[in-house]
Amino acid sequence: MNIGNKIAEIKQNIPAQVKLVAVSKTKPNEDILDAYNSGHKIFGENKVQDLVKKQEELPKDIEWHFIGHPQSNKVKFIAPFIHLIHGVDSLKLLKVINKEAQKNNRVVKCLLQFHIAEESTKFGLLIDEAKTILESEEFVTLNNVAIAGVMGMATNTDNINQIKKEFSTLKNIFNLLKNEYFSNSEIFTEISMGMSHDFKIAVEEGSTLIRVGSKIFGARNY
Repeated sequence: MNIGNKIAEIKQNIPAQVKLVAVSKTKPNEDILDAYNSGHKIFGENKVQDLVKKQEELPKDIEWHFIGHPQSNKVKFIAPFIHLIHGVDSLKLLKVINKEAQKNNRVVKCLLQFHIAEESTKFGLLIDEAKTILESEEFVTLNNVAIAGVMGMATNTDNINQIKKEFSTLKNIFNLLKNEYFSNSEIFTEISMGMSHDFKIAVEEGSTLIRVGSKIFGARNY
């Protein structure tokens, strides 16, 4: 099955309002163009230098998502064009994104990443840490970033109940933040959760953005 067909199959199995981010990290431009030519325009990368190179070489109407954890010193390279940064877990990083967005006369959308998994290797905020950021005097002054929602990764396990529980936790965090901090925000709408192996569960639990790589492009190239 070719890349376009795989994308079509995934889209048929998710509600229309759920967006698919095709995770193209480690993949060549030809694969991305195959997906693009089938009508898909949302792609995710997790390495800044790869992303910048692809953005320069590929069609300009692609919507690029940064799905990793951007290093502060590299934000400046993606600030001119990035559509959404998925992995923000500190006020320090928000301030850097704000500064670089300002230089480019843009407002950059970000998702707050939460630690919902039982694996210590996954990073992300705890709810109290997020509240501290959102209630800080500095946060109010960041006019060039817009918090568009939340993001999280479930534990890499076959235990469906555990995955469900973790995704449900993220949905609850989203609802809490929406009610307490973003009730008037039209932008705070996204729950980014679910990857190739667990996106169906994520969609059931309220995901609005799924990040799928291997189910579209095959195993990663290293």
